[in-house]
Amino acid sequence: MLDACYTESGVQVAVDLANTLKPVKGEDSLETVEQLRDFLDDHPPAWPARPAPRLTRTDLAEVRALRAAVRAVLERASTDAAGTAALINDGLRRARATPALRHDRERWWTEVTADTDRCAAHLAVTTLSALASVIATLGPARLGVCAGQNCRGTFVDLSRNGSKQFCTRACAHRASVAAYRSRRSPR
Repeated sequence: MLDACYTESGVQVAVDLANTLKPVKGEDSLETVEQLRDFLDDHPPAWPARPAPRLTRTDLAEVRALRAAVRAVLERASTDAAGTAALINDGLRRARATPALRHDRERWWTEVTADTDRCAAHLAVTTLSALASVIATLGPARLGVCAGQNCRGTFVDLSRNGSKQFCTRACAHRASVAAYRSRRSPR
């Protein structure tokens, strides 16, 4: 059973935020305020109030700093669980995260919210609390970096058997084709 704070959408927001930076290709799709607005529009759990308030360069800088923290969590979780926990706890503390018990019809759940209207704070509680719940429920080895030779994409493995190694099927397919070609080539 997954932790009550865990939401698959929150996990996806975390992975998508981290992957707005593609270090191997040197690409960054979070360089402008407009790109930040597009990211928030594409990820409804990241900003609870609609429409989102006017975003500024300060919001962009804060979200980029958060992205670095989220990316560090995803990259280090399987090798440094204690350091990862410290990163998550520090990020949630800075976002002034507050857990709340909610009820809707016959269902109870906990939700982590930010007590500020800062964009980065809402993103922090959405992403970091979701990653914390995955670590608490499935273990830190479920967070990782793509095993693809030319990829540093991040992922969270929510599969039943916990064997995910690649960020996308495309990366897995490229690795499979490369391994096949390597076996078939004359030596």
